[in-house]
Amino acid sequence: MTSEDFRDGLGDIDVSVLPRDVVRDLEVLNPGVKARVQRWLTATILTLEEDPVQALEYAQQAGRIGGRSSVVREAVGIAAYHAGEFATARKELQAARRIGGRDDLIPLLADCERALGNPRKAIELASSPEGKRLRGDTQAELLLVAAGARADLGQTDAAVALLRGPCAQTPDSAPWAARLFYGYADALLAAGDTDAARDWFMRSSAADIEDETDASDRITDLDAN
Repeated sequence: MTSEDFRDGLGDIDVSVLPRDVVRDLEVLNPGVKARVQRWLTATILTLEEDPVQALEYAQQAGRIGGRSSVVREAVGIAAYHAGEFATARKELQAARRIGGRDDLIPLLADCERALGNPRKAIELASSPEGKRLRGDTQAELLLVAAGARADLGQTDAAVALLRGPCAQTPDSAPWAARLFYGYADALLAAGDTDAARDWFMRSSAADIEDETDASDRITDLDAN
């Protein structure tokens, strides 16, 4: 164990878990700072799911010395989002987007606005030219956030309309299909169309090979009522 290990308190940590694009982005930092930031980011990744508050502390340590890197600011933002610190998450994700030109962060930024009680700002982000250019998984996530923001405003029919076309055009094999179908089913249920909601919960359950949703439980609940 090196003196640096004692200083940061992380012990023997394997930084090879860091994605290549993260390592590449850290090249803007000097070698000594880069090595320390890699350790803090690795600790963030390893603890994010089980202890998001601790993960945020690790990410903030990385941010204090590596804030010029877009992926460091993104890591702080994501950790803050998972820890429920949405104002901090918005600030850090905005910085990451500004530094790196990362429009794929728009869905998270929009969801932060929802969590902060700003559904109209979430809708504005989803309706922006940059938001409309998103594709694939990030597009699906932004649609779900925008539909949720519509629901926050009591615009349940608008939420249904927003998701209807994309769901009809999304194959069941798409990696985001289960989440998108689930969100559509939820919107239909909120709008009072229970039969259609059940059908889409069924499609979500069938597409959910990664067990990302509780669609099957929602079907059981509907059938029990």
